[in-house]
This record gives sequence, structure tokens and C-alpha cells, in this order.
Amino acid sequence: MRGFPVPDPVAFTVFGIDIMWYAIMITTGMIVGVVLSCRRAPLHGLDSDRLLNIVIITVPVAVVGARLYYVVFNWSDYAGDLMKMINIRGGGLAIHGGLIFGTLAVVVLCHVWKIDTLELLDLIAPGVAVAQAIGRWGNYFNSEAHGGPADLPWSVNINGVLCHPTFLYESVWCLILCFVLIRVDKKRKFRGQILLMYCILYSVERFFVEGLRTDSLMIGPFRQAQVLSLSVIAAGIILYVILRHRAAEK
Repeated sequence: MRGFPVPDPVAFTVFGIDIMWYAIMITTGMIVGVVLSCRRAPLHGLDSDRLLNIVIITVPVAVVGARLYYVVFNWSDYAGDLMKMINIRGGGLAIHGGLIFGTLAVVVLCHVWKIDTLELLDLIAPGVAVAQAIGRWGNYFNSEAHGGPADLPWSVNINGVLCHPTFLYESVWCLILCFVLIRVDKKRKFRGQILLMYCILYSVERFFVEGLRTDSLMIGPFRQAQVLSLSVIAAGIILYVILRHRAAEK
């Protein structure tokens, strides 16, 4: 059988506790994203120490949000089992939930600490993209977030079936997106431009890749991620035009 095999989801064991590749990849992605953002902080006139304080609060909120979002849209699998709800070792974090809760946390903290919200969100957008690019490989090790059957040279072998490696598609897109955002940020036209570019371009990718997946969260007959992606694309384009027009008038 052709296709790339999926390795053991357990990286190693310490004192009888299995350390999962899923956790390693997500943690690595977060660290790389934070380091990138800290190195870029002076470009936006922000203090890296203050940025770290925001990260320390925002990351746990984002993780809780990602898990809560996943559980809500899979409620029948978790109802009445609190321990299963909070066990994320085997996966089950929805990126949209993490982004929503993380952004809300950033907005609140910026208000409390008198920081320009759009400036901060422009700063961290490339870091979020690279964190996603790395973190998506956790899905590979967990044999999740893959697509339907596809006989391609880069297919993954899931239980003997060749499937679209949708996590790979998103990883490559997010990595490219990170570099694009960094390049554009050097000649940014208005505050919020990098944030909106991230929202629009990531949502375009997510809309199409979601159509290939077999484990989508659903809203009735619709794929939740596709509905949200279309909404973000529309809102993002409108806000982009408005902010760019305002900047041109100044």
C-alpha cells in the first residue's frame, strides 16, 4: 500500500506518562509564534515584556476556548462526562474556538493595559500563522483532520486507506501566509491591515480544505468552518476597504 504511514502518536513516556506528539507539535508552534512576535515587537512600537505578559494569559484562554468550541459542536460525544471534556491529550482542539477566545482575551487586556489593539493584533498575526503551520502536524500524529480517499503521491495511509493530508495543505498555506504577512507588514498601509489579511487569506484556505475533510464540525447540514470562513471573508473585505479608505483620507 502506498502513502505515508502515520507514526505512533506517543513520542515517549516519562514516569509512566505518555507524552503525545500532538502536545509537542502544538507547544512547539506556540513557542515559535511567540518568539517571532517578540522579535517583531519593536516594529510596532510594543514592549516584548508586555507582549509576554499578554501571551501568558491569552494562551490558556485560547486553549480553553478551542476545547470548549470542539466539545459544544460534538456535545453528544461528551455530555455527562466532565473528565472526557477536559482531556485534550488525544486531540480535540478547534482552531476557530482558540482564535475567537484568544482574540477576545487580547482585546480585553489591551483595554486594561492601554495598548493599541489593532497594533498588537497586526504584530501577532504572522506568529499565529506559523504556530498553526507547526501545530497542524499534531493532527498527523493523531490520524485526525484528514480528508477523504485520494490516491495521490502525498496521500497518508489511514487504516489502510489513502487519504488527503488536509493538515499538510493547511500547514503549507499557513507557513506561506506567515512570510507574506511579514513582508507586507514592512510597508503596512494602515493599522489592522495585517490582521485582516490573515483573517481573509486563512479563511479562504480553510473554506476549501474543510470541504475535503471527513471530520468537520457541523451546524445542521452545513460545515461549521465553511460557514464561519465565508462570514469572516465577507466581513474582512468590508473592513479592509473601510480602513484603507480612512487611511487614504488622512
